[in-house]
Amino acid sequence: MDLTWFDSYLQGQSHDAYKYFGAHFIKDVNGDEGVEFVLYAPSAQKVNILGDFNSWSVYGSEMDKIDDRGLYRKFVKGCPMYASYKYHVLGCDGMWRNKADPFAFFSELRPSSASRTFDIRDFIFHDGEFMASRYRNFDKPMSIYEMHIGSWLGMVDDRFLSYEEIAPKLIEYIKSNGFTTIEIMPITQYPFDGSWGYQATGYFAVDSRYGNPKQLMSFVDRIHQAGIGVILDFVPVHFATDSYGLERFDGSCLYEYSGDNEFSEWGTKNFDLGKDPVRSFLISSMCYFLDYFHFDGLRLDAVSNIIYWAGNCDRGVNQGGVDFVKRATWTVHSFFKGAMMVAEDSSAYGSVTKGFSKEGLGFDYKWDLGWMNDTLKYYKKDPVYKPFHHGNITFSMAYFYSENFILPLSHDEVVHMKGTILNKMYGDYDTKFALARNLYAYQFAHPGKKLNFMGNELATFDEWNEKKSLTWVLKTFPKHDSFSRMFRDLNFIYSSYRAMYVGEYNPDRFKWIMVDNSAQSVFVFSREAEGQLMIFIFNMTPNFYDSYQIGVPLSGKYKEVFNSEKGVYSGSDQYNGAPLISEDVPLHNQDYSIRIKLASYAGIYLEYDGMCPLYPDEIEKNTPPGKKAISAKKIVRKKKI
Repeated sequence: MDLTWFDSYLQGQSHDAYKYFGAHFIKDVNGDEGVEFVLYAPSAQKVNILGDFNSWSVYGSEMDKIDDRGLYRKFVKGCPMYASYKYHVLGCDGMWRNKADPFAFFSELRPSSASRTFDIRDFIFHDGEFMASRYRNFDKPMSIYEMHIGSWLGMVDDRFLSYEEIAPKLIEYIKSNGFTTIEIMPITQYPFDGSWGYQATGYFAVDSRYGNPKQLMSFVDRIHQAGIGVILDFVPVHFATDSYGLERFDGSCLYEYSGDNEFSEWGTKNFDLGKDPVRSFLISSMCYFLDYFHFDGLRLDAVSNIIYWAGNCDRGVNQGGVDFVKRATWTVHSFFKGAMMVAEDSSAYGSVTKGFSKEGLGFDYKWDLGWMNDTLKYYKKDPVYKPFHHGNITFSMAYFYSENFILPLSHDEVVHMKGTILNKMYGDYDTKFALARNLYAYQFAHPGKKLNFMGNELATFDEWNEKKSLTWVLKTFPKHDSFSRMFRDLNFIYSSYRAMYVGEYNPDRFKWIMVDNSAQSVFVFSREAEGQLMIFIFNMTPNFYDSYQIGVPLSGKYKEVFNSEKGVYSGSDQYNGAPLISEDVPLHNQDYSIRIKLASYAGIYLEYDGMCPLYPDEIEKNTPPGKKAISAKKIVRKKKI
């Protein structure tokens, strides 16, 4: 038996250990069909395999140790699909433990905890066109719908809906509401519903609450055929302490740190990311979901806890963790075309998304948790106090270009008595809605990809509960229905206007027009791309202005393409219906100015209705081969939407 793959695993270089470990349906050398079980337990004194196929008896169930470095094997002739099994491990400490298979592809539904055999081979995908054109979306719109599969529609007749049952309903909803991408919370096997998947016991076992692995493959396949991307939330920092799981697997700290760093702040066990076999285990898990299930990217949870000990920069950099994550991002990008790596990182560690420099971690995107915190603090304020917190809005652009940021309003903000996004807003019932409309208009106008947790689009007052469905009944109330319509319109506007996504990580494409008007709490900025200019205005107070003057860079007409206070969104219906004509009056360091109607708490998008100069990189792109590039002042381009 060629064990080159095992050498790679022990050296931390394996990305496909799932092809060798676990339970695989094969034919043995005699042509007999059955399942080959392969396990790594280097400190074990002895390992038996117990299951339905041997009546859970220890007699005659001992696995063969085929390598002194801790590799065990057992072939079970005639073993069927869905057979439950566990490993009976005599640890180095003399204790027997019954353990689930770390590489199992499937598991029993909680509270049962055994692994189950499953033939993972030969699913036929139909998403070849999507996979061939998949890209990491740097110059494309990406509006992410973060969701928990079990509570999106909730349980029916006391059972979870399957991946396949959810898929068509989810596809219709995502398409009709203009989202481009789905991000699903962790679906590796986990025992406690209230952990939402962030405390797992199985890293290759698909969550049995919603079906088997091929049902999940079908889920992703159907979503891809609809032209929608799917990101998987992945937890590489810690794992659940349930006795049948990874903890003290062979009597030793095989997967976890020993000593002071063994336990996480959540009471779980920390993966020892400095151990090479642990690196192979986690990287192979990531690649397994990208390979067998065609996920389009991974969002890595709690990256600050990888970079720093316990996520605390005062305790210093965890170099083993940093090296692990560099290896993980490099491996994913090397083997999976167009797959994205996203960091949920609250630290100030530099170069998380800026390639593979000495410090660079190689992620494509990073959640901007600073933007989220500052923004929500600002929107909670009484307008009287907003002038003293003006920097909560302006600060994000001071550091925005240091990383490739995603702007998240995620599940973490709508649980544990924090209040939903809507009820975080200042004021009475109507004011909360007006401010929430303004907030989402601001999120979509701000450079960076967008992420919203399910239910944000419904303007729900109820915190998310994993045991309940979203409150879809809200769609029957005009205030909430109109809010949902606004959210849909923002998604479609975002995808339709190049200035809102092309070159968004290029500082030349964003300009503050009014940045220091703290007295009125009004903000104005512009964004440009490929001959298109847009102006964004935000009034953060209840003050109404019938004629408010702002500077603009170009002479001509400006059309209002969005106003959060339109009546169709349950706003005050004070908007700018007619084109706005510029005046030859310089203002705000701009050559021209316009006068607009600025309603209370309004978020407004204006489009310049004319020709805009191209940037140098756009000139090069739009110059035919063999032709000399012309001055940017001479080349202009009519907008195309």
